[in-house]
Amino acid sequence: MSPSPDDRASRTLRPPEHRVERRAIGWWMLQSLLLTGPLLAASVLALLWWEGARPWPAVAVALSAVLLVVGVVIEPLWRYRVHRWETTDTAVYARTGWLVREWRAAPLSRVQTVDAVQGPLERFLGLSTLRVTTASSRGAIDIGGLDKRTAARVADELTRVAELVPGDAT
Repeated sequence: MSPSPDDRASRTLRPPEHRVERRAIGWWMLQSLLLTGPLLAASVLALLWWEGARPWPAVAVALSAVLLVVGVVIEPLWRYRVHRWETTDTAVYARTGWLVREWRAAPLSRVQTVDAVQGPLERFLGLSTLRVTTASSRGAIDIGGLDKRTAARVADELTRVAELVPGDAT
């Protein structure tokens, strides 16, 4: 028996429906700032202290400044355009990345655990990461940048739906 046209249409690869929270842009900006800011500061200090090696610290300052601009301005905006997520009665879908895009789909019959995780910056911004661990060698699907209430609600819904799906998640 072949699948109906409606079944085939529902299985086509398409971007997941939901965007992450707009506050995720700030979260990604802060992460990049915390990584590249000290690098730029160290480069500026090297430029000021080591007069004999003047050209090389200047190159390091320039490269650090470019990394800072890319990490704080370009990357978060680009990631916001790409990151999407969706849950259905049968699967969890996520699209992430900025240079390398990753599309993930996990059938609920393969879900082992569902968690809402918050790091310090996420707590500060009222965000959370939904982590769906599956019986897959690729590991968990992480959907970062969700509102903390949305992540908790979706984690609860997925847990309830996964309990109803037959199978042992292996």
